[in-house]
Amino acid sequence: MQKLLGILILFSVLVACKQVEEPTAQIESQQLEFDYQKMPDKIEINTEATDIVEDWGQFKDLNASIDVLYKATNNEDLALAIDDLIEKEKKMSAGKYPELFDSFQIKSRQRVLRTFLYKAKASILENQPTTESIMEVLKAYNDIRKQLNVIVNSQLDKELILDET
Repeated sequence: MQKLLGILILFSVLVACKQVEEPTAQIESQQLEFDYQKMPDKIEINTEATDIVEDWGQFKDLNASIDVLYKATNNEDLALAIDDLIEKEKKMSAGKYPELFDSFQIKSRQRVLRTFLYKAKASILENQPTTESIMEVLKAYNDIRKQLNVIVNSQLDKELILDET
């Protein structure tokens, strides 16, 4: 009986000493972070395309701004990088393209890049998650780089194909 009384007292003490956790109000951060570790790598440009791109100043500026985007770790850095990219893309669009790359294939991919840049900017301004939109921007940029490689590696003679005589 004494053992039962001792166990009952011990149990009562443990229940009485149990700390009741009050739910603490957690303030959600208004700033959404993006996961910069998920960003895809830049696609390499082959040597023939690199030789042509070296003289294309607007593309080199855009490439430097993309490098800044890869270094961004928070939304403030990201917002500055996106604004800079939009300006560089506008200059590239208004500028002169190298003769080989002055084609609709490059310009259409550049338009897709512009669309995703504005989508990313809207995500930042509306305080929405930005990881996916930044990944779309980088994918569109990589598509431009892929197309540069495709154009340089293309062995087709357009005049021969379009010649109807």
